[in-house]
Amino acid sequence: MSSIDDNMDIKLDNIQKELILTNLDEDGKLSCLKAFKVARLIGKKPKEMSAITKSLGIKITNCELGVFGKLKFHDPHIEVYNRLKKNYMGHKELECKVLWDEAQKSTLRTVGSTVKNSDIEVTHCQLGCFREKKGRKK
Repeated sequence: MSSIDDNMDIKLDNIQKELILTNLDEDGKLSCLKAFKVARLIGKKPKEMSAITKSLGIKITNCELGVFGKLKFHDPHIEVYNRLKKNYMGHKELECKVLWDEAQKSTLRTVGSTVKNSDIEVTHCQLGCFREKKGRKK
């Protein structure tokens, strides 16, 4: 899976780099949620974070929607699934942002559990990690 903007050249100063490094987990990775936080802290757009972390040799992990990482999810929530179904026309693909917007009505973990345990495919990662994810590891 390659980032959207692999060839993006983003310059960071030492303070920005330090803010990234201080938010890494014990494995030296940046979680999905922290990547959003760090983007705000360093004054960058979330969609630039994949290219930024890749340039520093850091991986983004633990997608809150279950696309990648090792987060544990619960059973799908049928009401959330039914609301999500109304957003796609003929395809079972939804953009990451649509799913995060749905989380405003419940929780991100509820939406993530529903997506992870359903036939919905996530597209257009807001952090720039992917446009489309083909197939899913169970």
